[in-house]
Amino acid sequence: MTDLLTPIQAALALPHAPLPQPQPQAGALPSTFAVTDLAAASIGAAGQAVAQLIEQQTGRLPSVSVDRRLASLWFSSSIRPVGWQVPPLWDPVAGDYASVDGWIRLHTNAPHHRAAAERVLGPAADRAAMASRVATWKAAELEQAVVDAGGCAAQMRSWQAWQQHPQGLAVNAEALIQRLVFEPGTDKPWLGSAARPLAGIKVLDLTRVLAGPVASRFLAGLGADVLRIDSPTWNEPGVVPEMTLGKRCARLDLTSHDDRQVFEALLKDADILFHGYRADALEQLGYTLGERQHIAPGLIDVSLNAYGWSGPWRNRRGFDSLVQMSSGIAEAGMAWKQTDKPLPLPVQALDHATGYLMAASAIRALAERLDSGRGGSARLSLARTAKLLVEAGQVPLQAALREEDINDQGLVVEQTAWGQAHRLLAPLSISGTPLQWDLPAVELGSHRPQW
Repeated sequence: MTDLLTPIQAALALPHAPLPQPQPQAGALPSTFAVTDLAAASIGAAGQAVAQLIEQQTGRLPSVSVDRRLASLWFSSSIRPVGWQVPPLWDPVAGDYASVDGWIRLHTNAPHHRAAAERVLGPAADRAAMASRVATWKAAELEQAVVDAGGCAAQMRSWQAWQQHPQGLAVNAEALIQRLVFEPGTDKPWLGSAARPLAGIKVLDLTRVLAGPVASRFLAGLGADVLRIDSPTWNEPGVVPEMTLGKRCARLDLTSHDDRQVFEALLKDADILFHGYRADALEQLGYTLGERQHIAPGLIDVSLNAYGWSGPWRNRRGFDSLVQMSSGIAEAGMAWKQTDKPLPLPVQALDHATGYLMAASAIRALAERLDSGRGGSARLSLARTAKLLVEAGQVPLQAALREEDINDQGLVVEQTAWGQAHRLLAPLSISGTPLQWDLPAVELGSHRPQW
């Protein structure tokens, strides 16, 4: 087993302790990289952070174990609809395309991102039409043109090329988790219990798609009150049933004076803020890190971006699939499989792993605040998580994981906004602290923006 746990524990200042598995489990997700090990390590570290918090508050250290197979399944999806289907994850023209001199990925899931790609390439009704247009471009030139138009694209690079690229050099020099502690700001007591350690904790969630929502979903499963805020126009139907579990979801327009007042009142009472916009987005709205701390003294501020916090691409739009192309993961998969097109990871592992690291960072910062009154921040990026995975090395092919069956699902019937569903059993066991969610998945904007 690849040791991905030790560097994660070091980044979170967690004790270096192994994670027991409920029973020896053979197999792994099919990849040249240790994706199953990454799933187990990131979820396990989040569990260890919870255990450390409970020990700090109660004097009892719970045991923590991770089911590698269930962890791998949760890195894909956890919801199992009954009599309905989750909408498709990908826009019809999203994907990898051959250019004059290599491969490029277009990310067009959001309508404005597709529109940006089509402003550069021309309207395309389907993949075939888009392919014929991409084929006339050089990959680097098309990447830049789409980015300049406000869209999302990534040329396929090798890990060696990424290590020499200005952005690769910048992000690879960053810490896996950039943690800061601020001056004392609050003396809020712990209101939780061993069973619900985050009861009474208010989480304001400004993230979308996968990584940030994974983090806030995990905290909701431990009793936190999670309020997700989206803009009036944002939608992501393919991931909402998966990612809104345990949360209330509202909409605000942070360019509107009235909505800004509502947001600031919410922020004032928040314990934890998750945000995953581009690095300068909140700053441009007037909410700098200093201003956020001023509004909410003692705030735990956890932020995510795609390509890192320094370098020329720090404000570039990006998603897991694009970072896999940029950082050499898709190229390494292609070489491993000896195929003629990019081969990404079998799941969006950068998103999911980074999400659990965000959750663990927030819980570690909460423990610090309960100890000293000091809030803190943590910054993470998908590209830095990619470095963690790539540098762990390529692994021999392992047997496939045992197929999923009905026994992998919990007994609770979730009454979602779309119909009934089951969830997979939790991949993490913390003794005395069940992961359980009080609210079903809902549509974005289903609730009022209030605690």
